[in-house]
Amino acid sequence: MRPKHRGIFSTLREAIAGYATDLVYDRKTGVFPTFLGSILWLLSLVFEVLVKFRLWLYRHRLIRDTHLGCKVVVVGNLTVGGTGKTPVVMKMAQVLAQRGRKVAILSRGYKGASDSMLKRFWRWLTQGRRPDPLTVSDGKSVLAGPDEAGDEPFMLATNLVKYGVVVIVDRNRVEGGRFALRQFGVDTILLDDGLQYLPLSGQINLLLVDSRNPFGNRCLLPRGILREPVGNLSRASYIFLTKSTGAPDPELVALIRKHNPKVEIISCAHIAKELIEIDGTQHLPLSFLAGKRIASFSGIATPERFEETLLAQGAKIVSNRRFLDHHAFNDEDLDEVLESAIQAKAEVIVTTEKDAVRLQSRFRPSLPLMYVRMEVDILGDKEGFNGAVERICLGSSLPR
Repeated sequence: MRPKHRGIFSTLREAIAGYATDLVYDRKTGVFPTFLGSILWLLSLVFEVLVKFRLWLYRHRLIRDTHLGCKVVVVGNLTVGGTGKTPVVMKMAQVLAQRGRKVAILSRGYKGASDSMLKRFWRWLTQGRRPDPLTVSDGKSVLAGPDEAGDEPFMLATNLVKYGVVVIVDRNRVEGGRFALRQFGVDTILLDDGLQYLPLSGQINLLLVDSRNPFGNRCLLPRGILREPVGNLSRASYIFLTKSTGAPDPELVALIRKHNPKVEIISCAHIAKELIEIDGTQHLPLSFLAGKRIASFSGIATPERFEETLLAQGAKIVSNRRFLDHHAFNDEDLDEVLESAIQAKAEVIVTTEKDAVRLQSRFRPSLPLMYVRMEVDILGDKEGFNGAVERICLGSSLPR
């Protein structure tokens, strides 16, 4: 009976989280969602005050940040989820490593191994030594799996180990940076999802904006998707318009210029490159999907984009399952995906690369299981991107 109760509570928790996500993204309509949205809007005003006050404390040096003495490049966004940050971090790390920089990526991970509050309290009480940050990759081999490191750090480590990029996970990224300097002698640190991590000072802020849904409903959490007010576009050194399909929207550019008149705006597309068998043994062109009956599943912030990618290749999605972002797949979830695929007479099951790393060797269905590998492509004149790279490679490591 106990497993059954756990399943019920897990399902209920997922349903509540899913409803909240739909509310934030304005996918729900009706009287009750409108009423609940009004309450969340009031809470978002309180959150905005706290965000501005925190930034004011750091700006006026009432709370001091830390300078590590090496180049620190912050990659982040004003919103939660869905900007395509990981491929941009991957491309920037790859290019910098190819230019001769010794690069480390610092991440807080996501539900990976880290100290619990109870462990930190016990260490403080007993004056114990702080454990070293988790080394996901030392630049030579991958040392931790997705369950321990989190899906995105593991994916970064797997794709970048051949370029000698170090990947470190620690909630305290000041300590993570010091560890990377001390242990690996890096000269460039990419602070992954670090725009809101103010304790560590960065010289360059790369701010990502989803060109198709820049700021949601313009509300801060918990009513909208914003972590900071739109006016904080002023904090960016460079702005990447991600998931672009052509020239940037003039209204979006005007809004950016209003808050940051001189910032370099770089448009980039997230392009599906190939299909890869889950065990990595087979690589197929995307044309393989044309006319195929597909069962798709994903646990990402904007599943619609993934599904559009499949449809654009001529696939017929006969079964589809959406999970919450960063969902930890259990055996029951995967059995449901397979059962639904078989009932729909699907020929192949397709997921995202980020989801694939969380499956490891647990899910080997009777149907072919593949994931889509995405890459970032800089659109138009690449001088803006090259300028950002040169500024990182040649510029001073001193704080701004």
